[in-house]
Amino acid sequence: MIITLKILILLWSINLTPVLLGYVFAKKWSWPLDKETLFIDGKRLFGNHKTVRGLICGVIAGSIIGLLLGFPLWVGFISGLLSMVGDIFGSFTKRRFSLSPGKVVPVFDQLLEGLFPLVLLGPVFSLSGIHVVFLLIVFIITTFLGSLFLNEVLLTRPFHSYSREILLKIRFREWRACQTISYPFHPVLNIERTIYYHLFMKTVFRLLGLYNVGMKNALDVNLKTLNFEFNKLPDSFHNYQVLFISDLHLDCLDGLTEKLRSIVKNLSVDLCILGGDYRTESYGSFSKALESMKELIGDINAKDGIYAVLGNHDCFEMVPPLREAGVIFLVNESETIEKKGSRIIIAGVDDPFYYEGSDLKETFNKVSNDAFKILVAHSPEVYRDAAEYGSDLYLCGHTHAGQVQIPGIGPVITHCNAPKEMVHGKWKYKHMTGYTSSGAGTSGVPVRFGCKGEVVLITLKKVT
Repeated sequence: MIITLKILILLWSINLTPVLLGYVFAKKWSWPLDKETLFIDGKRLFGNHKTVRGLICGVIAGSIIGLLLGFPLWVGFISGLLSMVGDIFGSFTKRRFSLSPGKVVPVFDQLLEGLFPLVLLGPVFSLSGIHVVFLLIVFIITTFLGSLFLNEVLLTRPFHSYSREILLKIRFREWRACQTISYPFHPVLNIERTIYYHLFMKTVFRLLGLYNVGMKNALDVNLKTLNFEFNKLPDSFHNYQVLFISDLHLDCLDGLTEKLRSIVKNLSVDLCILGGDYRTESYGSFSKALESMKELIGDINAKDGIYAVLGNHDCFEMVPPLREAGVIFLVNESETIEKKGSRIIIAGVDDPFYYEGSDLKETFNKVSNDAFKILVAHSPEVYRDAAEYGSDLYLCGHTHAGQVQIPGIGPVITHCNAPKEMVHGKWKYKHMTGYTSSGAGTSGVPVRFGCKGEVVLITLKKVT
């Protein structure tokens, strides 16, 4: 029984390691094993799915895991090599029959990966033929289910209008956060947030007698007015007003949506920009947040439209219904606003923090270098690239200004990989002006201390 389990662990590790490294490193070092060489039938030998990285990692995994399981080094090494050879030969055969490299072929895909190393492992450990067949069957069934999940779920577009690049890391995070809502085990997949925020942090604030006070603070959202001056701003955009609302988290507190509606309904602006994070949790249902968003959008009066980006709490499934409500989403895209023969660029990138989907090269691909550019990102992380691509104004949020600040110290937790001065408020990097909003709502625990939520009204000024 023990040797059976050890052999299965070895085979599973060899099979899984290239996938895990694909999750971690995405396209790095993923050189095609066949170097795009064509076979006599005019088709690729193996295709892009079979990489040098995958082959090397499979062999290394076999060697290391084999040693950890108490096997001789050569057994793990050759097992890894044989399994990878079986996988590559399977891909070669599928190519000859014009089968898609991403298409799951039950039994065949897993047969050679398991059979080749078992031809070695059987005699080495004096296994009977029945024992080897049993191991092969278990391996085929389990790896088939794994490959089905990988290819049919994680490496497949979840819906027709999905426009993100298919990358394993992004798709797994989306699946975990957005596409398991109806699954009974959904809370288990996100149990760390449940334990930390809902059990631990809420209990701490309640024991300190601060929970109700913190919630009251969180509903005290202010309208903040700012003037930003630019030499490069076209004359016709002097006094152009931009309403910026980030981190709305509209389902975090009863009364928040009504508070924000009371602020925006009396405003008439040129442009509205929404900075992402429309729901409170980073997982679970977003239906309540969507309905609240539609109510808020109905009260926004922006002459040149409402633009938005996605945050780390958002699901791509939220984009189509909000587009129908009139919101223009910018997912590594840019739009032009024209006024009296002049124009400015509004550019928006996908979430740079959790989904790591920002692509500034794609965003500014067709944008003139001398154009005045406003870049919207959910968080400040991409400030260096933003400046490199000539952004004049960088609008972001995500940090909530810490949400809880300690007097004399400031924010303790910001979940932000950017310099401290970019965590909240106005900042400067090279020629670029930036503003990081404290956000309108809250996440994790619905409290605020030492920093207020805000809706920001920005007036652009032309200076000479």
